[in-house]
Amino acid sequence: MEAIAAITREANAPFVIEPIEVEAPRAGEVRVKIAAVGICHTDLAFASGLMGSPFPMVLGHEGAGTVEAVGEGVTKVAVGDKVLLTFNSCGHCATCHSHDPAYCHDFTLLNFAGIRPDGSTPLSQNGTPLSGNFFGQSSFASSAIANERNVLKVSPDADLAMLAPLGCGVQTGAGAVLRSLAASPGSSLVVIGGGAVGLSAVLGGVIAGCPTIILIEPQAERRALGLSLGATHAVDPGVGDTTEAVRAILPGGVNNIVDTSGHEGAIAAAIGMLAPKGALGLVGVPGSLEALLHLPIIAAITYGYTVKGIIEGDSDPDVFLPELIAHREAGRLPVDRFTKTYPFDQINQAIDDAHHGKCIKAVLTF
Repeated sequence: MEAIAAITREANAPFVIEPIEVEAPRAGEVRVKIAAVGICHTDLAFASGLMGSPFPMVLGHEGAGTVEAVGEGVTKVAVGDKVLLTFNSCGHCATCHSHDPAYCHDFTLLNFAGIRPDGSTPLSQNGTPLSGNFFGQSSFASSAIANERNVLKVSPDADLAMLAPLGCGVQTGAGAVLRSLAASPGSSLVVIGGGAVGLSAVLGGVIAGCPTIILIEPQAERRALGLSLGATHAVDPGVGDTTEAVRAILPGGVNNIVDTSGHEGAIAAAIGMLAPKGALGLVGVPGSLEALLHLPIIAAITYGYTVKGIIEGDSDPDVFLPELIAHREAGRLPVDRFTKTYPFDQINQAIDDAHHGKCIKAVLTF
């Protein structure tokens, strides 16, 4: 069938809105009519060519919509169901069996390669294959081929534009606190970066019962928003030393830190903020594949630091996404406070607005 998609043809080029062809779903696949899709930093990292992107390609991995068709063997969802899309996983490796699909042994192939495991792609244009299957969905399109494992049925009256960011950015930020670091009630939290992932981490800290939540963010508007969402302190990294600022608030150090910036200097400073047995979670994608973390080994041994890389907030989507939806329905996850919707054909404007601080989380709607 024909669909409309935002195609990126080369590194750092604007997206172009053009018609494409989408295959019928194969066994285990689901075709979804996309109603809304969030724009995530990972989309932009691949659009920049940083990750060795297979151009031309259709990105998008925070899709939400309605099931149009299902392939052979699919029982999890049916035609007409509203669904939320998330990352893909194989379902049969050791980590998938242990309910850690974010660390699936085939995560890179299933989410980043732009092809199915057999080398095919469900997308084409005028008979020429397009890289698709991004995060098992490529939802920068009016129709997307997903997989039974990376779709979640939601309520018929669900607000898909507000749920779409839960599929990656929100579950990554909130999950970093609630699942990856498993912040305990009474523990302290520092969040570096006040974008959508960082603000989701702040909300995760509130849900976890962290009495002290410090947001480190250069933009005054985002610091203010973070405070209104539950951060107890906000630090401007452009004024003074951030380690000293945090130690002034918590002289004994902080229990949990989530970095969403990917900035090597910010991460290095975070090491000095940790309390004994403190944990630093790395979420932000750095600007270079060669980025390194300088870790003072003696201090790490002496104080029992943990440094943890985090993908998708250690989410098991069939378990964690319903929890996040319940938090949102109860008013504990007000993602609408930092979400702005744009018509799908305004994708380049939405990205430009995000770059210039005019919006935090852009969601494209059809």
